Amino acid sequence: MTTQQNITFRAKARFFIHKKLRQSNRISRKSIEFSCLLIGATLVALFSLGFAKLADLGLEWNEHWAAKYPLAPWFVLPLGLMLLAWFTPKYTPYVSGSGIPQVIASLSLPYGTQKNRLLQFVQTLWKIPLTFLAMCIGASVGREGPSVQVGAAVMLAWGNLCRRYGIAFTGLSANELMATGAGGGLAAAFNAPLAGVIFAIEEIGRGVLLRWERRVLLGVLAAGFILVAIQGNNPYFPQYHGTYHAPNILLWVLLCGVVCGIFGGLFAKLLAKGVAGICPQSIRGWVRRHPIYVAGILGLILAALGAYTHGQTYGTGYHVVANALDGQLISPEPVGIAKLFATVGTYWTGIAGGIFTPSLTVGAGIGAQIYNLTGGLVDQRLLVLLCMAGFLAGATQSPLTASVVVMEMTGSQPALIWSLIGALAASFVSRQIMPKPFYHFAAARFRQRVREETKLEENG
Repeated sequence: MTTQQNITFRAKARFFIHKKLRQSNRISRKSIEFSCLLIGATLVALFSLGFAKLADLGLEWNEHWAAKYPLAPWFVLPLGLMLLAWFTPKYTPYVSGSGIPQVIASLSLPYGTQKNRLLQFVQTLWKIPLTFLAMCIGASVGREGPSVQVGAAVMLAWGNLCRRYGIAFTGLSANELMATGAGGGLAAAFNAPLAGVIFAIEEIGRGVLLRWERRVLLGVLAAGFILVAIQGNNPYFPQYHGTYHAPNILLWVLLCGVVCGIFGGLFAKLLAKGVAGICPQSIRGWVRRHPIYVAGILGLILAALGAYTHGQTYGTGYHVVANALDGQLISPEPVGIAKLFATVGTYWTGIAGGIFTPSLTVGAGIGAQIYNLTGGLVDQRLLVLLCMAGFLAGATQSPLTASVVVMEMTGSQPALIWSLIGALAASFVSRQIMPKPFYHFAAARFRQRVREETKLEENG
C-alpha cells in the first residue's frame, strides 16, 4: 500500500469512527429524552392517581355524613362554600373553577414572566386539597378539569427542570410541555388514553399554534397507559351492556343531540354570565362587593337541591350515571336538571372544582328523563349514553372529545358513530346559544387578568 493510499485509508477510518460516534451520541440523546418524557408522564399519572384516591375519599365522607345527619348540609354547605370562597381568591387566585381555562390561557400568553403564572407548580397543587374539601362538603364538582391543570403544571415544572440542567426537552417549547401534561392529566383521570390525545388536539390546541410532535402525543398516551398498567384497563363507569340499535335510531340520536345542545348551551351561558350577570341591575353592585355572602346563599340553594334529590346532586354524581347506565329508574325524574343548577351554583362561588364529570351526570339524567317522557320506546341505557356525549359536547363544543371520552369511560365502542353524530348536533345547537366555547371564554378572562396584573407590576 502506497503512502497516499495509507493516508486516504486512515482518513476514511477516522471519518467512519467519527460518524458512528455521532450516531451513537444521537441515539443516546434520544434515549435520554424519551426516558425523561416517560418520567414526566409517570409523574402526571401518579399525581392524577393520588388525586383520584383523595377525591373518592372526599365523596365517600360526604355520602356518609350527609346520610347520617340529613339537616347538616343546610349548615355545612353554606359555611363551607363561604370559607372556600374567601380562601381561594385570597391565597390561590389561579386555581378557581375547572382548571382547563387556565391551561388554554397559558398557551396563548406570550413567552416571558407571565407565561407560567397560571400554572405555577406549588400554587396549582392547591387545586387538589381545595377540590377535595369541596367534595367533602357536597359541592357539585369533578376532579377531571383540575387534573388537567395539575398535569400541565407537573409536566411544565419537570420539563423546565430538565431544560435548566441541559438533560432533555431542549427542542420542546413551554406550550408543548403544557399540552402534553394537560392531555396526559385527562387521559389518566378518565383512564382513557385515546380521549387524552383527542382532547389535547381538539380543545387545548384550538386557536393555538402547536407542533404536534410525536413526543407530545407519546407523552399523552404514556400517562394514560401508565395508569392503565397500575389500575388495570377498567372503564371509569360500569361497562355498557345496553343495545346499540333501535327503530329509527337516527331520529333518536338527533333528538338527544338537539335537547342536549339546548341545555348544554344554556349551561355554558349561565356559567359565563355569573351571578351578577343574571341578577337585576339594582343588586349587581352588592353581589360583586360581597362574594362570600353570595357563596353562602348559593350554599343554601345547593342544600335545597340536595334535599330534593336525596343527595344525588352532591359531588360528581357518579352513582346517578352508574344507575342510569344500568337501566334503573332515576328518582326524582328531574335529577339531571337539578344537577345542572347545582353545578352552575357551585361554579358561581369561584371555588376550585371541575364541571366535566358533573356534565356527564346532567346528560345521564336528561337521557333518563327522555326515556320516561317517551314511554320507554327505546332502551334507556342507549338514550343515557347518547345524552352523556351530547350534553358534554353542548357544554364544551368539543364533540370529538365528548364522544371518545364517553366511549372509553363506558366501553361502548360500537355506539361511537351514534354518539359522535349526536355530539356534533349538540355542539351545533349549543353554538347558537353560546357562540364562544365556554372554556375559551373563561380562558380569555384569565388571560386578561394576567395581563392587567403584569402591567400593574411593571408600572408599580
